[in-house]
Amino acid sequence: MKLIAAVDKNWAIGYKDKLLVSIPDDQKHFRAETMDHTVVLGRKTLSGFPGGLPLKGRRNIILSTREDFTVRNADIVRSTDELFKMLAEIDSDEIYIIGGGSVYKLMEPYCDEAIITKIDYAYQADTYFPNLDEKDNWEIVETSEEMTCFSIEYHFIRYRNNTPLKLPTFS
Repeated sequence: MKLIAAVDKNWAIGYKDKLLVSIPDDQKHFRAETMDHTVVLGRKTLSGFPGGLPLKGRRNIILSTREDFTVRNADIVRSTDELFKMLAEIDSDEIYIIGGGSVYKLMEPYCDEAIITKIDYAYQADTYFPNLDEKDNWEIVETSEEMTCFSIEYHFIRYRNNTPLKLPTFS
């Protein structure tokens, strides 16, 4: 499984249920990475998508404990156990964890790769991604050259988790 996110220099990812910044090349990178795969996200992350609709060309699995929450063209899971059962039926290499903060925190130990757009700026934020630079089991395996979008400088960085946990199994 892979984590994919855009983070600022403090590993922030959002503010008031919105992304910190929109970088067209980052959006293209995200689309290219996740297209034709399974994406896992929370209900609040989905609400930030255009029209609050699931991403086209991908299987969307949405974690929401709200019993009244429904959305077309997506699988809704109501618990971590239900999510793990569903993920166990999918090839791990086909799964991308795309947010938000609580879903990243929950799934980070189980992922073997993280695809991070690291933005060289500190935004006002209230939602954070786990700081992989502070974790002994995560290491950088690839870094792009510095890129810019207007005055925003950023890199695409790939991390590898040397000791990912296995998803729990259920009988």
